[in-house]
Amino acid sequence: MKKNILLIEDDELIRDLYKSVLIDKGYSVDAEATGELGFKALRENQYDLLLLDLMLPDTNGLDILKKIKLEHLADSMKVVILTNLGTEPIIKQAFSLGADDYLTKVSLDPDQMVEKIAHFLPK
Repeated sequence: MKKNILLIEDDELIRDLYKSVLIDKGYSVDAEATGELGFKALRENQYDLLLLDLMLPDTNGLDILKKIKLEHLADSMKVVILTNLGTEPIIKQAFSLGADDYLTKVSLDPDQMVEKIAHFLPK
């Protein structure tokens, strides 16, 4: 059975690239450009993994993490932050809000990103 991933990423080029790479690796992927649309998808669908950017046009990923935690939406899925923000306080806050991993986009090519998240989604 395919593992379901939700990608919340506002940059269209990055969103389309990651979605394509993940689909090529056999995952089912929904991708949203805003926090509001992503959160709506989380409420309506069951996902195994959330890939969450922190810098979004309508909110920030940390606020989404807070809502996910409040509504227990991450109880059955893993959450991986995928961002270019790499400051220690933000990383600590993400983990305290329930993130399972924190990946910096500029330090990974898409194939490396898939390798990093694959251990969260056993086939």
